[in-house]
Amino acid sequence: MGTLLLLALPTAAQDAPQDYLNAHNGARAAVGVGPVTWDGRVAAYAQSYANQRAAADCSLVHSDGPYGENIAWGSGQLTGIDAVRIIGCAKATCSGGRGTFVICNYNPPGNWIGQRPYAIAV
Repeated sequence: MGTLLLLALPTAAQDAPQDYLNAHNGARAAVGVGPVTWDGRVAAYAQSYANQRAAADCSLVHSDGPYGENIAWGSGQLTGIDAVRIIGCAKATCSGGRGTFVICNYNPPGNWIGQRPYAIAV
């Protein structure tokens, strides 16, 4: 079972850890893949990087950290559920109201070029 590390703003609707997990695990169940779980250490990493990007320029630049990672950006507010739907799962509001930076980190890493992200059950 993979571990999903997320950053979320737990006071906002659809941004709680369980919201991210429900959206991820619903998509995973639809293709016969087991669920992911929340990991506070990975979530802290994702939040730290999202905050850095949001304070700087909100550019879609990977952290090059030790975890698998997907990032996204939206010109308005994205909920945690919206973020998962576009392959993301953590967020920070960009400085100056320039949008929302979204990041999702995974342990173990995945999404390697040339490899399927999961095996399809037959």
